[in-house]
Parts: sequence; structure tokens; C-alpha cells
Amino acid sequence: MRVLEDLGWEAIDNFPVRLLDRLIREQGSAATDKIHAPLAIGFDARTRGFDPEGTIALVKELTAREDLVVSTLFLDCSGQELERRYNENRRRHPLADGKPVSIGIAAERELLTPLRHWADAVISTTDFSSHDLQQAIRDQFADTAAREMTVTVSSFGFARGVPPIADLMFDMRFLDNPHWQPDLRELTGRDAPVGEHIRRDPAYQESFERIRDLLLLLLPRYEKQGKSYVNIAFGCTGGRHRSVFVTEQIAQALREAGFSPTVLHRNLGSRAAEMIEGPQQS
Repeated sequence: MRVLEDLGWEAIDNFPVRLLDRLIREQGSAATDKIHAPLAIGFDARTRGFDPEGTIALVKELTAREDLVVSTLFLDCSGQELERRYNENRRRHPLADGKPVSIGIAAERELLTPLRHWADAVISTTDFSSHDLQQAIRDQFADTAAREMTVTVSSFGFARGVPPIADLMFDMRFLDNPHWQPDLRELTGRDAPVGEHIRRDPAYQESFERIRDLLLLLLPRYEKQGKSYVNIAFGCTGGRHRSVFVTEQIAQALREAGFSPTVLHRNLGSRAAEMIEGPQQS
């Protein structure tokens, strides 16, 4: 259910079955009389008034409506693995009634058999890790909900502290520091003369291309793994020149590749200070 929420669904777990028809009617009572946001409803043996045959009949009625697209997913698992999981987390099985967990699992399997046979899709989680199940849900339903990974590219100054949240961090202090050019000191990485100065550094072009190519390799993989947010940070000493320029250039390269990055400059408005920049390198 959490994965579906991340995909943009409205998710309701353990919902009373008898109220399902009323919920659907209320969701579809907008001016267009259609449901725009995908709705995921989870129920199992714990659900109050749970009746597999009644649930099937109700969902069949909903499926017949022309304004709805209804799909049913059944999550299954071997009894042995279920018993191991219950013993591991020390939870009581809702149908065990004080008896061994295996008794509860058997009763639940018998109760849910009609739903398993009727479901549109069945996923067995026996050999799945939590991550495997999340990926299976994304593969099954990601195309039915618009979702875009949020990419943030930011600049910062190491002298003013490392950002607390950064998935990828690059230190640009190996580039020649424009701070030590009197005519560039009060400018920033957004100004053309600063950019021209940084581009003249022999290390700039190759390092930029390698970082860009690495990001273009990693970002689609992060998205495939279901990562909702990726924060990329570039740092230099004061956070005003080198990191700002590289941040702007990387953001532009990502836009050209089809991403829509948000750009943040944490220390752009900070005062240019020699005590922060450190001694000038000869």
C-alpha cells in the first residue's frame, strides 16, 4: 500500500467491505462523475465483516460500470514462510485464536481461496524480500499512475557546513578558485566571467563530462528502483563560485536529457571572505 501511495494512488487499508460501494459512489460524485485519482483498497482476514464471496460479488458489480477500471491483486505466500515470518516478528495470527500460528494460517488460506482463484493477478512473496515486493508492485502498477522522480541539484560551501541531505556529493575544490581574482571575487558562478575562468581550468571539461555521464547512468536506475527524491550537491570552499557554476551546468545537462531538476544555491548570497577561502595557492 505504501508503494502505491508513492505512485500517486490514494490507499486505504483494512477497509470495511460493506462500505466499499458507498466509498466508490462518493469518489465518483465529482462534476465529471468519474474517479480521477487511482484508488487502492486493501483488505484481508482482519477486515471487519470480511466475506470473500460477498466481496467478489461486489467487485463484479463495480467492474461492470463503464466509468471504472477495476483490477484485483492477491498476495500469496507459502505456509512455511508465513509461519517463519510470524515467529520472527512475534505477531499473533488473527485467526489462530490462541492456537499455534500454523492453525491460523491454514484457516486463513481456506477462507481466502475463493479470492485467490478469482483475482486478476497473483503475486507469491515466498522468496521475496521487502524490496522485491516493492519492485513487483511498481512493475505491475507504475504505468497507471503518473509519477516523476524529483531531482534537486544544489551548491554549497564546505566552510559553511555540509548539507544534511545529499544522495550524491561532489567536491569541486580541485578547480582553480575565482575568489583570488580581484575582478571575479564579488561575482558568482552565475556570472559569465566566472564561468569562463573555471572553463579554462584544464581539469574542468573532463571532470564535468565524467560527472554528467555518471549522473545520466545513475538517475534512471534510481527511478527504476522507486526512489522518489534524489539530491545532488556540489561543494566548493565558500559556495559562491565553482560549485554554483558546476551546479548550473549539470542542471542544464540534465534538462537536455529529459529531467526537470530543481536548482538551489545555499550560500550564493554569502559574503566573500578570505578567512573562509583560505590561503591563496600559488
